[in-house]
Amino acid sequence: MILAAIDIGSNAARLLVTAVTTDATGKAIFNKLNLVRVPLRLGFDVFENNIISTEKTHMLVETMMSYKHLMNAYNVEAIKACATSAMRDAVNADKVIALVKKEAGIKIEVIDGDMEANLIYENHVAENMDKDHSYLYIDVGGGSTELSFFSNSILVYKRSFNIGTIRLLKNMVKEVHWDELKNTIKAVTKGHKTVIAIGSGGNINKVFSLSKRKEGKTLPFVLLKEYYDELEPMTLKQRIAKYNFRDDRADVIVPALLIYINIMRWAGAEEISVPKIGLADGLIQHLWEEVKPKNQSLFI
Repeated sequence: MILAAIDIGSNAARLLVTAVTTDATGKAIFNKLNLVRVPLRLGFDVFENNIISTEKTHMLVETMMSYKHLMNAYNVEAIKACATSAMRDAVNADKVIALVKKEAGIKIEVIDGDMEANLIYENHVAENMDKDHSYLYIDVGGGSTELSFFSNSILVYKRSFNIGTIRLLKNMVKEVHWDELKNTIKAVTKGHKTVIAIGSGGNINKVFSLSKRKEGKTLPFVLLKEYYDELEPMTLKQRIAKYNFRDDRADVIVPALLIYINIMRWAGAEEISVPKIGLADGLIQHLWEEVKPKNQSLFI
């Protein structure tokens, strides 16, 4: 079965197309066929003006129409499209969603922070980790950061915080927000085994690529700090020239590193695993659970 997930975040919209098969035991096997990313940057409108502009609305509609054509080419049988922090905050979200449904035929569901954390947990990454550590899953986006904490392979805590890269660039994250995050992490992880972080999001994936580490290896906390100390004082042009960043990566990678560094420091995590998965992967898992008993076409 060919499934598709659309993640409309505050910085970019992603389409993930995946083929799902089952082995002899009935276990699902997920094979990614394509991942497309368009930097819509909705958060730059919403977090400042509480509205998605006409220009951004047009970009979103055009992107969704393009995704629809691509999904048709792959013969996608079921789709789940979700929007997160920026769409949650936009006062004209309903109007924009209705327009996308009319023009592209795609129904967008706006999910709250708890659901976003839930969907990320659908990846079940930490369940396969050893029992000698506890694990803190950190997903950093443009508008929010989702945390899921595991100990002894059990989900102990999950929550979404309105601390994201675009909010930081817009100076919308205050000391009180950082204090709440710090106090929560310290309270949740206290008394548990040594924490290893698990990171998702385009920025941590980019840092992992820069490190040239082999897949499966972790990134040490000290290396993230070194990258932050190097990149933070640079201008956008300097970051682009040295590391060949896209414009839409050069600005957000520094606040993203700051979020990861702070969370890891407060959790006492000395390393972070980067399995290159995210919300779209969780959406695929969730969608599969919905459609697998029926094994029939479903387009929502």
